[in-house]
Amino acid sequence: MTRRTERPSLEDIRPELADPQRRLFLRGTLSLGALSLLTGCDLMDGDSVDNALMAMSRWNDRVQAWLFSRARLAPTYPASAITKPFPFNAFYRQSQAPVIDGATYRLELSGRIADKTPWTVEGLRGLPQESQITRHVCVEGWSAIGQWSGVPFATFLKRVGADTRARYVGFRCADGYYSSIDMPTALHPQTIMALDYGGSPLPPKYGYPMKLRIPTKLGFKNPKHIAAIFVTNDYPGGYWEDKGYNWFSGI
Repeated sequence: MTRRTERPSLEDIRPELADPQRRLFLRGTLSLGALSLLTGCDLMDGDSVDNALMAMSRWNDRVQAWLFSRARLAPTYPASAITKPFPFNAFYRQSQAPVIDGATYRLELSGRIADKTPWTVEGLRGLPQESQITRHVCVEGWSAIGQWSGVPFATFLKRVGADTRARYVGFRCADGYYSSIDMPTALHPQTIMALDYGGSPLPPKYGYPMKLRIPTKLGFKNPKHIAAIFVTNDYPGGYWEDKGYNWFSGI
């Protein structure tokens, strides 16, 4: 007599879904039954769960990109709402944040950009500047409001002759971090190359000499200590995205 194989319970596979690299885009939205029905995967097979979650993540990216609008702005706040102190957050301790010499700093450009001349901090400060008080939303479940000032990224991309029809803008950072965003987000009016926090140059813990501030995306999509920018049609991935986090990660 053939023994019937029982389907796993929630407790059987909870460790698979508890991993934040697998559950990020599912929290509170997708039941195990729905996951099985949508993908036809065997939830006893860890590889099948991984493949199913990645498939759903890619689907989620496409839906978020379709819903994204450059005309839709993130909320802004009065100075009285600023979180003090604004939290430090990175994949290392605050004491390990890189200390960069602004006098020798050069922002490298590559890919689908017409003028690849490196930029100094002084050159970036010579471009039009904007300020915003917006909320930083962390994937870990906390948020904080801060005041950021810098160059509208769309202004910079147009200044250097970036191909704004390309799909991605990628970033490599002095702390070993790397990330990428879609071109519509890069051109969003609230996406800025932040040089100041609270009216003063960024301290090392916040990303000196420059970080990307994107209030329409989760915090890990806001790279700090940016050393290089490139424009490409090839998917560049990212530090956390390559570990399974949702790539688009809009809020």
